[in-house]
Amino acid sequence: MTQGFDHDLYMKMQTEQIVKRIEKFDNKLYLEFGGKLFDDYHAARVLPGFEMNAKIRILQELKEKTEIIFCIGAGDIEKNKVRADIGITYDMDVLRLIDSIRRLGLTVSSVVITRYTDQPAADTFRKKLEMLGLTTYIHRPIKGYPTNVDLIVSQDGYGSNPYIETTKPLVVVTGPGAGSGKLATCLSQVYYEHTKGIHAGYAKFETFPIWNLPLKHPVNLAYEAATADLNDVNMIDPFHLEAYGTTTVNYNRDIEAFPVVKTILSKVTGDKDGYQSPTDMGVNMAGFCIVDDECVREASKQEVLRRYYKIRCDHKMGRVDIDAVEKVELIMKALDLEPTDRTVVEPALEKAEQTGAPAVAAQLPDGSILTGKTSDLMTAPAAMTLNSLKYLAGIADEILLLSPVVLKPILRLKKLMQPGREPVLNLKEVLTALSICEATNPLASLVLAKLPAMKGCEVHCSNILSVNDEQSLRELGLNVTCEPEFPTKNLYNL
Repeated sequence: MTQGFDHDLYMKMQTEQIVKRIEKFDNKLYLEFGGKLFDDYHAARVLPGFEMNAKIRILQELKEKTEIIFCIGAGDIEKNKVRADIGITYDMDVLRLIDSIRRLGLTVSSVVITRYTDQPAADTFRKKLEMLGLTTYIHRPIKGYPTNVDLIVSQDGYGSNPYIETTKPLVVVTGPGAGSGKLATCLSQVYYEHTKGIHAGYAKFETFPIWNLPLKHPVNLAYEAATADLNDVNMIDPFHLEAYGTTTVNYNRDIEAFPVVKTILSKVTGDKDGYQSPTDMGVNMAGFCIVDDECVREASKQEVLRRYYKIRCDHKMGRVDIDAVEKVELIMKALDLEPTDRTVVEPALEKAEQTGAPAVAAQLPDGSILTGKTSDLMTAPAAMTLNSLKYLAGIADEILLLSPVVLKPILRLKKLMQPGREPVLNLKEVLTALSICEATNPLASLVLAKLPAMKGCEVHCSNILSVNDEQSLRELGLNVTCEPEFPTKNLYNL
């Protein structure tokens, strides 16, 4: 793949800027982390060359200076809010992320449950955290927040929150998703630090939109498409334009919140000449590390196409309103894109029409298109993956790799556990069977060794995938899209 982004340069520049910001604020910076700490597939797709775990690697570089606070909204715990990309609830994601961070040698100092109003589920989660040995804090809503600045910046406002004990110069404040209370937690801590005579500061680390790219650059439009369900809109930062005469890009929520944030920070710190714009608050050097703009533009257009299919499937399943679909369609028009501009779409649809069964197409690293269809034995994703692996290993299509001795017990067990349904093997089950066949068939080993070669391949399905197959394809690192059609008329088990 052509590299459009210099990852090493980004690591160097971003780390340097964070250190400078720490030094600016008397060696105490509360850095709000937007987006994903781990597995930022979106950034890796729109900026070819960007490593998806760049953020956490930057923190590893600064680990002697860094500790991390997690925020989670009590309402999100109560509603069992789910992260759509990995299918787990926000509270479980906090535990998952803490485990991952600790394995890398980074310090997680505490968890803050924000906007707490005695929700029973939040109480249960807090007890669980404490049983696991995690320090927890409760932040209740502040009356008049965020407009009543005099109350907010007082003992009855931020002063009513417990002070979160920290010891490192860089305190990263993050959460499982938007609306977790990260900003309010940062500002509350800055308030407390200043009451203790420490000139602490606040900044924000968020990769998108990229402030020094044009408003309608495909990278920034891909971010809009990715957040269509959140009603995020990229905008020219009017505060930055007025203060410096320079055009920069930010998004509506930060722009709308800036006057209040600036007023609060000014009142807390006594510094009337602090940040002049939301762009000033950000620490984001990504725009300086694009080395092939045309490559990045094309990658971003392909991401818009992926987001188009995802939002249509989400709408079909009742997860988003039609407004979100229409917003992505407008972005498609702005970029002069058609749904079929995604290379794997037409082969998948043609295979489905020819066979009368659900079908999947994948584009392999050499540009070849391989397909698979649902059969009495396996699902379309399983068939496509098996066909692709055989192609990559140079094994003829007619050679059978899966031994009936292995398959029959699996099928028998599935039928026993799901009576009344004809058993069909999903992708994970086929790969498991293939790994068992390694014991007696050297060709199976040869095929499985090609799995890493499929990472990053584009895949399209003629219908909405089952949860199991979609998850398996994503675990293999494939970029998956689907037609917004159900595979059967059954009401359960998509």
